Amino acid sequence: MTDSYVYAAARTPFGRFSGALSATRPDDLAALAVRGVLAKAPDLQPGAIDDVIWGNANGAGEDNRNVGRMAVLLAGLPTSVPATTVNRLCGSSLDAALMASRAIETGDADIVLTGGVESMSRAPWVLPKPDRAFPAGNMTAVSTTLGWRLVNARMPKEWTVSLGEANEQLAERYPSSREQQDTFAVRSHTLADEAWTAGFYDDLVVPVEADGKGETLRRDEGIRPGSTVDQLAALKPAFRPDGAITAGNASPLSDGASAVLLGSGAAAARIGIDPLARVAGRGVFALDPQLFGFAPVEAANRALQRAGIGWSDVAAVELNEAFAVQSLACVNAWGIDPSIVNAKGGAIALGHPLGASGGRLLGTLAHRLRESGERWGLAAICIGVGQALAVVLENVTGTSAAPATRR
Repeated sequence: MTDSYVYAAARTPFGRFSGALSATRPDDLAALAVRGVLAKAPDLQPGAIDDVIWGNANGAGEDNRNVGRMAVLLAGLPTSVPATTVNRLCGSSLDAALMASRAIETGDADIVLTGGVESMSRAPWVLPKPDRAFPAGNMTAVSTTLGWRLVNARMPKEWTVSLGEANEQLAERYPSSREQQDTFAVRSHTLADEAWTAGFYDDLVVPVEADGKGETLRRDEGIRPGSTVDQLAALKPAFRPDGAITAGNASPLSDGASAVLLGSGAAAARIGIDPLARVAGRGVFALDPQLFGFAPVEAANRALQRAGIGWSDVAAVELNEAFAVQSLACVNAWGIDPSIVNAKGGAIALGHPLGASGGRLLGTLAHRLRESGERWGLAAICIGVGQALAVVLENVTGTSAAPATRR
């Protein structure tokens, strides 16, 4: 067994639903992320990449037919570079990185490019095929943008509630007030704006010339500087008349792509740059589908156990903010200092293009550790239908690519 490392990360800005990136195809967004991350390793010969593992949650439209392979071809890589696409919904690109790390650690690969993409703006409507030709009744087009669709009637009804209703139920189990949720959301916007202003994302985000828009998107489009709790308090609940979840304290529909380059320590010479962080532990967990927002709690605990560390060792956490309520529930369950969570903003502000979010978390975490010089960080993401993934990174910046000293 060898160690696996994160060498580089890049992503597009995340665009709003029907916003600046809505005219850009998802396979083109994916290719931009591929080119962006490889630009950070200019000495790497693309033909040396053993595999590409790409995440995508939809796959019903222009991202069909193995969008990972399409990204490789559109990015101009040699046709000899293979690629696959994986779907673990919101966790797809993080799952891709974890798969890559396992392949590297077992010796099946030396250099693996991972990432993910989602265009929620361009997700198509679909029509189910009728049971017989020329049915007399009407057919309903179903949106594939988000959530359950074409549900199997054998599924228990409590499992197939909307994502918002599921999190209203989560709020009943792990209470947080509307004000607490809105305060969490304001913090996300504030920190995201501060991080962009300070230049943190300059090394992570690749500008996109928006197709048909006559503009270049350089910054995440959903950030609202100057947001206040009073402003969010004026928004109406989105899922229950007396609920707490609104458009202001939940992640928005988004478009974007992310990429992460992983390799072994021995691959440093071919990649041409030093690694950022070692993949030190992984965790996966599942529970009842409607409780998906709480699943990161145990996934993270398992990743820490496998890394041989505890929460007291962790200096940075990147937790995907699907909803403020589930983020608060996870942070409270871990019993950690909230200030170490999403210190550069989270998905409520930055956006949540499903298949790309895991790669964003991993890249942001590695760069946070490099910036602070602290040793241990954790990324975690909740996943629809009751799952979660987590990964522990160990900062190795300033060291050689040889395996870091294990705890």
